[in-house]
Amino acid sequence: MKKKLQILIPILICFFVGFIGSCFQADAISNWYPYLNKPDLTPPNVVFPVAWSVLYVLMGISIGLIMNSNSRKKKYFVKIFLLQLFLNFTWSISFFYFQSPIAGLVNIVLLEIVIIYYALSVYPIRRLSTLLFVPYVLWVSFASYLNFYILLYN
Repeated sequence: MKKKLQILIPILICFFVGFIGSCFQADAISNWYPYLNKPDLTPPNVVFPVAWSVLYVLMGISIGLIMNSNSRKKKYFVKIFLLQLFLNFTWSISFFYFQSPIAGLVNIVLLEIVIIYYALSVYPIRRLSTLLFVPYVLWVSFASYLNFYILLYN
């Protein structure tokens, strides 16, 4: 039971952080974001909550597997995971709440660095934890492109 909770709790934390972040962006998604120049590759708004739901599950499983490991460094990896989750949360505030593509870009670049570091660092402990982070790394890379485009053309 403890092992299942060590996977379920991080998933729920990811969803909670995502929900709180969405509260900060709701107004801007209605009143600011639709009027920005965006690249042709920008997905419809309905894609974002679906993608993030999948990513939160994968992220939670990733850290849960690390927490269930015998590694002496698992507390360190939890701290790295929490740092990336904090940066994920603050991106919504930087980009949407403050309506600042430059602050968002700085934030998302830091996020990308931390999630790549996490993914590479946990590989020797649990390869599956790294593989579960690959979609997240790819999504944040794509989001970085969107953020950069918006910065350049608005």
